[in-house]
Amino acid sequence: MRRLLYLVGGLLLAHAALLFVRPAGASRASSTEGLDVGIVFDMGGRGDKSFNDGAYLGAERASRELGARVRFIEPGEGSDREAGLRVLAAERMDLVIGVGFIFSDDLTQLAKEYPNVRFAAVDYAPTLDARGKALPVPPNLAGLKFREEEGAFLVGALAALVSSSKKVGFVGGMDFPLIHKFEIGYRAGVRAVCPDCQVIAQYAGVTPEAFRNPGKGQELALSQYQSGVDIIFHAAGSTGLGVFEAARRRGKLAIGVDADQYDEAPGHILTSMVKGVDEAVFDAIRRTKDGSFRGGIFELGLAEKGVSYVYDAHNRALIPDSVRARVEALRQEIIAGRIAVPSTR
Repeated sequence: MRRLLYLVGGLLLAHAALLFVRPAGASRASSTEGLDVGIVFDMGGRGDKSFNDGAYLGAERASRELGARVRFIEPGEGSDREAGLRVLAAERMDLVIGVGFIFSDDLTQLAKEYPNVRFAAVDYAPTLDARGKALPVPPNLAGLKFREEEGAFLVGALAALVSSSKKVGFVGGMDFPLIHKFEIGYRAGVRAVCPDCQVIAQYAGVTPEAFRNPGKGQELALSQYQSGVDIIFHAAGSTGLGVFEAARRRGKLAIGVDADQYDEAPGHILTSMVKGVDEAVFDAIRRTKDGSFRGGIFELGLAEKGVSYVYDAHNRALIPDSVRARVEALRQEIIAGRIAVPSTR
């Protein structure tokens, strides 16, 4: 932490000197100087085989295809997060991206302080006023959101149709509205195809640390499997790695999240509910490069291919053709608006 603060101080002093040769309000002309992008990862960091790794893949693709120069910062303590974002903003990056809802307030404030720097927030949570109404998003901030409940609905239906015990589970990371969307959509999908199925839901904690506690994930999952659950869907970051270990130990099935997590427990991953974090990050960088970047809130669901589930050679044997057909029919019903998936309790 102390080293990061020294780094922040040094960079700010260096940029103060640079202001004498370049106006403070000037932004880089990306068409002639390349594209500089800064990304601060969410809790759990690289290697979570999920949310952060998806953002990394999108940035790496932008580096290859768009020539973007990408700098990554992986924060430790909570205060490191804001400091990391401030370093990148002070460097007048063409685009600064925060990966995760916990960055929302910091990015909103920085967007106001640096109106000539573009910002993007993955899983943006709007700042609310005293009446609970969302405040306007700064014009230089793109809030990227996903309709996670729609993807969770499909894997909930899939779990219920495959389950032999009619008892399925959910393990969430932080007990927070964003993660509630996964649970709520999952429950709705289960009910849609199996009204008498039971869903057991538990959370690893109430702080961001709940996303990086595989031991707690394994503890919760083992308890659920012991109670008769045969399939568990997790939305818990690296905590979900503990769910996979429990599935291996008990010979049960689990459902991954955000990215295809089959390789984490081959033969035990029924599917993964995927979010297009990589596509969202790449698209934000592309829009910055081609000049079409704009602020506001952008939502991606099934219709926009922002969420889905994995069905490929790895898990095809676990999903009967009749089940696949039923789930795909539900997908079309949601896209057509004939099924409204709930997102709040």
